[in-house]
Parts: sequence; C-alpha cells; structure tokens
Amino acid sequence: MRTNPTRRRALVLAGAASAALAAPAIAQTPWPNKPVRFVVPFPPGQAADIFARLMAEKLTDVWKQQVIVENKGGGSGIPATEYGKAAAPDGYTLMVVSSGTFGVNPSLYPDLPYKPLSDFLPISNIFLVPLVIVAHPSLPVNTLAELIAAAKKEPGKLSYASAGPGTSQHLSMELFKLKAGLDIVHVPYKGSGPAMADLLGGHVKLMMDSTASALNHIRDGRIKALAVTTARTAPPPLDNIPPIAKTLPGFDAAGWSGLAAPARTPLEIVARVNKDVTALLNDDAVIKQIEQRAAIPAPGSPIQFADFIKKEIDTWGEVVKATGTKPGT
Repeated sequence: MRTNPTRRRALVLAGAASAALAAPAIAQTPWPNKPVRFVVPFPPGQAADIFARLMAEKLTDVWKQQVIVENKGGGSGIPATEYGKAAAPDGYTLMVVSSGTFGVNPSLYPDLPYKPLSDFLPISNIFLVPLVIVAHPSLPVNTLAELIAAAKKEPGKLSYASAGPGTSQHLSMELFKLKAGLDIVHVPYKGSGPAMADLLGGHVKLMMDSTASALNHIRDGRIKALAVTTARTAPPPLDNIPPIAKTLPGFDAAGWSGLAAPARTPLEIVARVNKDVTALLNDDAVIKQIEQRAAIPAPGSPIQFADFIKKEIDTWGEVVKATGTKPGT
C-alpha cells in the first residue's frame, strides 16, 4: 500500500526526531543561544495566548534563554501564520497554531497563502478546549437526547447562537447537526460575548460555546449544560457533563493550540522542543494550571500532531462544504 505524502513526511519527521534525541550530537547543538519567539496569531488574553505564555515562562527556565510571546492578531490568523512561514528555519521563531489557523482555514479560504503540513513542521499539540452545548433554563430540554427529539419534532423551529461564521463554536454545532440529522437555525454574532449575553437574556435559547467562557454561568445556574464536544472527559467541575459521543458515538471536537516550526527547521531542534514541551505538559503543576481554565493538556509526538492536524483539516473541510460556510457569512 502506498503511503500518502503527508503521512510519509510525518514518518520521516518522527523517525529523524527520535534518532536526534538519541544521538550524542544533540548535546553539542548550541540551540538555543539567544531568545526564542512564539508567534501567536491572536490578541492577548485568548486561550492560545494564555497557554503560549505559560509555556514561554516554563521554557525560559528550561532553556536558560528568554522565550518571547509576540502577538500578531487579526485576519483570522492568516497574516501571522504567513509571517511564521517566512521566518528563518533556525528554531528561533516558532508558530503557535490552532484549530482555526490549521484546522478550519484550509477549507474556509481557497487562496490561503500557507499549507499547514507543507510549510510547517508540527511539533506538539499543547491543549484541547472542550466546547459545550448550553441552553437557557426556559428551553424545556435537559439532556442531549431531549434536544435531538425536540429538534426532530419541529424542524427549523429551534435556533442557536454562535461566536460567528467559521468559528469553532459554529462549525462544531454544525457538525453535531450533520451527525444527528437536525435542522436548527444558526444565528451568528460578532463574538462569543454578545452571543452569550443574548442567551442569558433568553433572546436565544441555545448556544455552542467554549467551556472556559460558559463555566461561570453554568455554575450559577443561569444556563444549563447539555453535553461537551470532546470524547475525553472534561476537567472538573465539568466532568459530570456527558460527552456528545455518549449519544452520537464517535463525535469528538475541540478548540486546540500547539506549536509548529517553519519547514526546513533542523529536526534535532523540533525533537528538542517536543521533548521539553512534553515534559512540561506531564508536570502536575502545569496540568493543574491548564485544567483550572477548563482545558485538557494534549502532548504528543510530531507524527501524532501531524496526523491530528490532517484529521482536523478533513473533518472541518467536510463541514464547510456541507454547510456552504464562507468567511463572514
């Protein structure tokens, strides 16, 4: 059986990285001998930025060199990712990549000026952020099964709010609709904040949102949680919310963010970064900091991350095609 190019490239990367870790030459490599930059394609304060800063702080101690977070927000992350693509492949500029920039954008933007698995070397995922289907208390459903039954009984009557077209909240809900065969009307907002405000006010009855954003409102009973999107159990206090996969087997979706390097970055550097990030993401103190924000640590090898990205591109490509989603529509 012929191995596809993406898979073959990932196999080469994984094999070379493993060999580099075992080779004595890695100890002689003078990397890093100056500050390292993490380019974040979002403004400060978003989940990808928060966890990039956590990794930067910890890696500064490990590498004995300053790790600087450089925010380049706007344009759905495209300008920043193009900037990262053009950076020198020397390990001193690493790209923080996400479900939006590497998972959704390849299908949403036909003329995307970068290719995730050709222009970059995946290093490791960092975290997953489950999304959660939440409802206003006045909506007479308390479980996902009841929501599905209500939507099938009156197709097109229910509507849901999202943070906007093409966002993970929107596309994850559309994936749920496709898997369940439902007709629920999408009401897009300009961001999660305005959408949540209308949900809390009862102007819309249903929403897909990040667990981190919805957590406090779930705790105080202003909204009710029906299901989380990840097959993996969400961290406390959301661990008692059933996954969508319990009702729709195989369903698994999340926001995520990881690290990648420009293509042609030396593989021994990729291996070194992967090794150190993996060690941090298995540290109890770091795990606690990530889980406190309702996220799940998600370390893995370069080949695992490459396979994950490929799966994400395929999954969201199918959703974008099925729904006809376009940027801003």
